[in-house]
Order: sequence, then structure tokens, then C-alpha cells
Amino acid sequence: MAQYAASTSVDSGRSRNEIEATLHRYGAEDFAYATSKDRAMIGFVANGRQVKFMLPLPDRNSKQFTHHSRGARTASAAVEAYEQAVRQKWRALALMVKAKLEAVDSGIVTFEQEFLAHTVLPNGRTVFEETAPAIERAYVEGHMRPLMELGS
Repeated sequence: MAQYAASTSVDSGRSRNEIEATLHRYGAEDFAYATSKDRAMIGFVANGRQVKFMLPLPDRNSKQFTHHSRGARTASAAVEAYEQAVRQKWRALALMVKAKLEAVDSGIVTFEQEFLAHTVLPNGRTVFEETAPAIERAYVEGHMRPLMELGS
């Protein structure tokens, strides 16, 4: 299956700006982003909730960028291949954010349903980060613990 925006020429900054504009168009009050070598983060406040998406970035030293089917790539070709992969990730994130917000705006889902996993709790962790281990445990053990014990 073809990867969405695999050959996009839209740079990451433009995609980030598009995400910010989309969020504001749908009523988000604040927007922030940060990057590191292996991930990027966007955050915003909407519907009284703080939301955070982590965007994993590829390893620039991965063989998928440093090599091709005929051997090693030139340094400039490796940089271009890496930057293309990063552009693709940002385009996919822009599409996802837009689709989620449109689904909420169209009444298909509520904001909480669509953004629950990425909602930031008072401890700074997302709902997903807090509940994923307990959900995995429930599947492994074959039974649910009482709801109030999910976080432990």
C-alpha cells in the first residue's frame, strides 16, 4: 500500500503552520510545538482540554536513508531521503488532525471520543500513557480490574 504523501514537496514548517491554522479554525485557543532528534510534539488547548500528539521521527542514520538497493547513498542523497520521510510524517499528522476535527465538527464523534487518548492529565501524561499498561494487562490476564484501579 502506498504511504500517504510519500513524495510530498511540502516542507515540515508549512505542514506545522497548516496544523496550527486548522486548529485555530476549529476553535483551539493555544498551540505549541517542540522537536528533538527522534520526535516532534504538537500541543493545543480546545474544549477546555489540553491535547498532545507525539510524532515519532525516523532515525537519520537508518539504512533506509544511508543506503539504497545499489549500496551506500551519497551524504546529500541520504539527507534528502531523511528529509522526505520527515515531510511525509508531518503531512500525515496534518491530515489526521484535520480529519479528527472535521469528524467532531460534523457531529460524527464528540471531542472527547476523538481526542481522549491524547488528552493531557494533570500529571502531564496523556490518557493513553496512563491507561495503556492496564489495558494490556487486562488482555494478557483475560479479565478487567475494577475501573478505579486502572491507573495502578
